[in-house]
Amino acid sequence: MPAKITFYEKPTCTTCRKAKALLLKLKISFVSRDLDKQRLSEPELDELIGKRDHQDFLNSRNELYRERNMSEHPPSRAEAIKLMSQYPNLIRRPMLVRGSQILHGFDETAYRNLAR
Repeated sequence: MPAKITFYEKPTCTTCRKAKALLLKLKISFVSRDLDKQRLSEPELDELIGKRDHQDFLNSRNELYRERNMSEHPPSRAEAIKLMSQYPNLIRRPMLVRGSQILHGFDETAYRNLAR
């Protein structure tokens, strides 16, 4: 049995809506989580990131990311987790999680591969 899929989104995000529409079209079963209404806590983010690079989870298009010049001065893992829990728009989205696999952004080919 395939692992449960969780789709982290912001419903007002155009890319999130496009990704979600494809999941529905492909009849892929998933649980959706609205990052505005159900923010990720620091422990949840810590577990989700695991041993991965925390910078992969940061939304480089976010205003806070640009204001703090995070591309030149990346936050520590702990600081990034704290900021993402406080400012969910700082989380790169959509994010699709299946078991240990995490997809950031919308990659149509990767999403279609989930249907196989």
